[in-house]
Amino acid sequence: MTTTTVSLRPRYEGSNICTWIGFKHVNYMVEEAVLDHLRQSGFPAGQLYERFGLCTDITDLDTKILTAFHIDDLALATVRRVDGEGPLKLVVELTVERDGKTVKAVKSKVSVSFRLDPHGFDAEPAPAELAPHVVGSIGAGAEPVVVGDADPLDLLTAGRNAFAWAWRMPYFYCHFTERVQMSGYLRQMEEILDLFVEDRGVSIKKLLDEQNWIPVVPHSRITFTDEAKMEETLYTVFTVEEVFKRFTFTARMDCYVLRDGLLVQTATGRITHGWAVIENRKDWSLVNFDDRLTDAITGKAGSLSGRGVS
Repeated sequence: MTTTTVSLRPRYEGSNICTWIGFKHVNYMVEEAVLDHLRQSGFPAGQLYERFGLCTDITDLDTKILTAFHIDDLALATVRRVDGEGPLKLVVELTVERDGKTVKAVKSKVSVSFRLDPHGFDAEPAPAELAPHVVGSIGAGAEPVVVGDADPLDLLTAGRNAFAWAWRMPYFYCHFTERVQMSGYLRQMEEILDLFVEDRGVSIKKLLDEQNWIPVVPHSRITFTDEAKMEETLYTVFTVEEVFKRFTFTARMDCYVLRDGLLVQTATGRITHGWAVIENRKDWSLVNFDDRLTDAITGKAGSLSGRGVS
């Protein structure tokens, strides 16, 4: 089946400020649409694992949010397959009703790989239709970083407008027994952004209390470059790349694990971030950065790098 549709609602957990849904949970809706597409195509993720030993992994997720979701919105998701080699490629579009009109709210490009389970239990051969997308491991592998005697966080932020954070990957960020899944990296992206602005003196709560400003994310992307495993320490680096007309800024997220003295990159991504003022219980609008926020993001207000360990 090349095209499917399904109706979805955002989860209540994602309604963090007023009734608006954050970028992480919008991406969760995209993920649900992809899983439903596979079910309608005859390849439910549970059956693929239990019968064929195939782990369904979203390995690239590139999402643009065009219209904000509210908690009670009902979205119509359309999932369409795109020809190409390597991972299964899909385009996901979410629409929502606004004032009697259908509005495009989200467009996402998704890649899915079917990773052979490494645990050695008996399994049937992979279905022929999925065989071109089956892999023994995820990621082409980036050039590792030699650590030597350096502290990994210091090494990864030296000379950059960056913040880094180290945290042990818990089991609930993983799936198929041991590997960090896409939703785990989405959590990392959300967390590192939160820690970055707090480190720079412009925390989410501070701007909310003082200026009634809230964070908004119109674009996010995460790509797997290797595999991170349960209980490994993930070193996540948030590097500011560009501030656009004091309206939004873009930053890169890079994730690494330390193995045998080498920092192995497991994922990379980008996020576009802005702020909006709360106008009432239903509406917000984007604002230009003031001097305090601009100086914090660009590093003029203090150190160009920071670090955190949890």
